Amino acid sequence: MKNVFKIGALTLAMFAFAFTAQAQQTFGYVDAQAILAELPAVKQAEANLEALQAQLQKKLEASITQFQQDVQAFQQKVERGELSRIQQEEQQRALEARQQELAQEEQGMVQQIQDKRTELLEPIYDSLNEAIASVAEENGFTFIFDKQVLLYSEESQDMSEAVKAKINI
Repeated sequence: MKNVFKIGALTLAMFAFAFTAQAQQTFGYVDAQAILAELPAVKQAEANLEALQAQLQKKLEASITQFQQDVQAFQQKVERGELSRIQQEEQQRALEARQQELAQEEQGMVQQIQDKRTELLEPIYDSLNEAIASVAEENGFTFIFDKQVLLYSEESQDMSEAVKAKINI
């Protein structure tokens, strides 16, 4: 009988502890997209990325234009009968190789832009995450969610302004 009483008391204590722990958890949220949109560093990073993309795109377009001219010149030589069968095959292979190089150049361009985006934006995201953690700690929040994933929230739990203040915007 004493064991049943002890088990019952222990179970009741665990439920009370779980209820108390749950009651102490506080939740807040931020609108990270809106905060990022206001950051001058994000605007500058986006401008730098657009400039890089335009520069790389211009270079790629020049290469493609040159390739197209080379293909047309090849076709004209073939039509005029200026090339032997062996020369045609050699130039055809060279043009196919150049076409593959252009495809790789385009993939490299996309990768270069992605790498630059990561390089420029990762420190900004880290700074935002640090600010969110700091605001959560200062205000006693157990959890901070992003507004984009919330189905319902109270405006009083919006910590966006506090985070903006923390990162000086």
